[in-house]
Amino acid sequence: MNIQWYPGHMTKTRRQMTEDVKFVDMVAEVVDARIPISSRNPDIDAMVGNKPRMIIFNRADQADPAMTAAWKAWFRDKGYAVLETDAKTGKGVNQFSSVIKAALKDEIAKWQAKGQVGRPVRVMVVGVPNVGKSTFINKVARRKSAKAGDRPGVTRGKQWVSVDSGLDLLDTPGILWPKFEDETTGMRLAFTGAVRDEVVDVEALAAALLELLRNRYPQALSSRYKLETDPDLAGWQLLEQAARKRGMLISGGEVDTERMSRVLLDEFRGGKLGRFTLELPQDLQEGGE
Repeated sequence: MNIQWYPGHMTKTRRQMTEDVKFVDMVAEVVDARIPISSRNPDIDAMVGNKPRMIIFNRADQADPAMTAAWKAWFRDKGYAVLETDAKTGKGVNQFSSVIKAALKDEIAKWQAKGQVGRPVRVMVVGVPNVGKSTFINKVARRKSAKAGDRPGVTRGKQWVSVDSGLDLLDTPGILWPKFEDETTGMRLAFTGAVRDEVVDVEALAAALLELLRNRYPQALSSRYKLETDPDLAGWQLLEQAARKRGMLISGGEVDTERMSRVLLDEFRGGKLGRFTLELPQDLQEGGE
């Protein structure tokens, strides 16, 4: 299943961000802690150049804690400041300002030496759609200033948000990139809701998610759906099995796999299945990166 979704407004947004990055001191990228590589837009690197960078592991409450720790170490080794958050509850958000200022302490010292004592740090916040970026900004600013929603593409225009006298944030619309080079990336973005369900085959998506969870977190499927975790079962067989266990039948005794697919995706995205990380640092090494 080759998933692509790139609405027209994203091209305009990309051009605007390339212009706006000149006016900020740092770029903070919000990623989904469950898919910290697939939820990064590869175009961002080219757009921001040598600006200091920060990675915010949002939805860390839904990710595997041991894997989040491994990813944080991986990004720190590459020179990024890192922060772990759950934007919905606000956990970790209060550390944002101090992590930013610690990362830019040398730059801030230079401003002060030049007499720019009151100059605020300006940070552009970026991320793919539906990664929790606007919710994060609202929590940081302690008010509902950025539009937030549980579907991709809610933020459409840039918005400056003043957090305090020392920190200004530039909220930007979530953007994807024109073509996912790797089918797995598109699939993982669709698992977490960064790609609209209307443009994907939800049954194929659910079957792929079941296979991935069976391989990495089999106990979640056996406890939630009472599924056999036989490695020889295909994803569609697991999907039929789950629908049958839930009593999702249609006329003639057929199983309603479409309904089961939507339930599975909703429960996964809502954290009801447990805490999962769907990609690991060693996956990159195996891929030659």
